[in-house]
Amino acid sequence: MNYNKEFRVKEGDHILLRNFDPGFTDENETKKSALLKIDKLQQKMDMLQFQLFAEQKRSLLICLQGLDAAGKDGVIRHVIGLMNPQGCRVVSFKQPSQEELSHDYLWRIQLQTPRRGEIVIFNRSQYEDVLIVRVHDLVPKNIWSKRFSQINDFERLLVSDGIHILKFFLHISKEEQLRRFEERLDDPNRQWKISDADYSERNFWEDYQKAYEDVLNKCSTGNSPWFIIPSDHKWFRNLAISTIIADTLEKLHIEMPKPAVNIDDIRMKYHQAAEE
Repeated sequence: MNYNKEFRVKEGDHILLRNFDPGFTDENETKKSALLKIDKLQQKMDMLQFQLFAEQKRSLLICLQGLDAAGKDGVIRHVIGLMNPQGCRVVSFKQPSQEELSHDYLWRIQLQTPRRGEIVIFNRSQYEDVLIVRVHDLVPKNIWSKRFSQINDFERLLVSDGIHILKFFLHISKEEQLRRFEERLDDPNRQWKISDADYSERNFWEDYQKAYEDVLNKCSTGNSPWFIIPSDHKWFRNLAISTIIADTLEKLHIEMPKPAVNIDDIRMKYHQAAEE
């Protein structure tokens, strides 16, 4: 299955999330086969990231969005966790600080975009400003409704500067979310993640679905695509995202820079030093 094509939201699409099964898996894959493939894909991504860092010409921005317990942290840990931290960075966007609120809503996003040669993962992103602010009526509709085109313009600017963008919506069912909340209650190592908001936000489930549909329909472009990733099964979620990231990096045809010194001269000096 071509995950890049299967889960990509095409520009101009009008998708409804109820038509996408969050429990979908590739019929040709099992959890065992997927884990083996993910291991190989991680090795490929590690190599490609090294080449991207060495080339110092382009960069990659990965945006992760999804409702609570959809697996944003899991993707970072299991899919991207093996990348060299020298050239890979994770940024989490929480409630804006007073400093951030004193600027436009994209200011804090711009500060964290990747440098040339770097891969940056956004755990939540610029899209919070057309999601949570909309669902909870934190800003008027005439304000947030303008942000779709503003974000598209912002991403177009990033792309023109050599930043490649992948945006993943981790699509989880309401039933699976509740099951994962229950797992947290029973796991002392994850109880710290529990909050009252986990359950109160479930009252806004349909509002979030509509908000995400607008994001996916209005902000998936040819150079900055959204992917709807079925996420009820963690192993399949990780396989699909790993495949898309690895394929994207591979298609960049990254070229390693040529040495800045004469290798033959350096090799001769090495042999001379070894003979002394």
